[in-house]
Amino acid sequence: MKNTVAVGTRSLRTQPRPRVYCAGPLFNRAEQGEMAEIAKTLEGAGFRTFLPQRDGFVFTEVRGALLRSGYDVSEATRMVQLAIFWLDVFEVVQGCQGLVANLNGRVPDEGAVAEAAMAWMAGKAIVLYKSDNRSPLQGCDNPLVAGLGQFVAVSTIPEVAYAFAQLFRRRTPQRATSLPAAVKKAVESGRRLSASMSQAKSPAGVAAAIVAATRSTGVRPTR
Repeated sequence: MKNTVAVGTRSLRTQPRPRVYCAGPLFNRAEQGEMAEIAKTLEGAGFRTFLPQRDGFVFTEVRGALLRSGYDVSEATRMVQLAIFWLDVFEVVQGCQGLVANLNGRVPDEGAVAEAAMAWMAGKAIVLYKSDNRSPLQGCDNPLVAGLGQFVAVSTIPEVAYAFAQLFRRRTPQRATSLPAAVKKAVESGRRLSASMSQAKSPAGVAAAIVAATRSTGVRPTR
């Protein structure tokens, strides 16, 4: 595939193609289907994407693999939570150049809000998507959420791809900035874990990668 990003009937050459983190609720088939459609639309427009439900791992499957290998519930849960945090911080802060936040729902998904805030602080391109009429503040979302997208949200999925094309067209390359020590540590842990997980072929393989990544934290199996 050529390194191009479609904008209407035109294409912009990029090197490399921008990668967009797809943040939003993933707790039922409808939510997962909408997030998959967002990723598919972005990819059809020439972007690369990180879609957690596709490119990450399933919490219950990996925790189950850890339990079967001898870890108790609290240990297995702690390791999986650490892994999710590290992976998300790495992908948002370093692995992707933009983030789309799906704000649909009675209230926006708290994980997506945290990821959007990290992306904003890291200077990433952000697009807010919302086709849901529900909002907590007299027709408006919380200003601390809405402000992450400059108080503008698109309401259709095709608009997400168009908005990113416009944002990346106007953006200039960012200078590398020094990260706080805690953030740097999480990013590096996530980078190493992501590389290890890319070789895993099953939940048990992912669990083994997580055990190796978290070993330095003192987590040990109870046998």
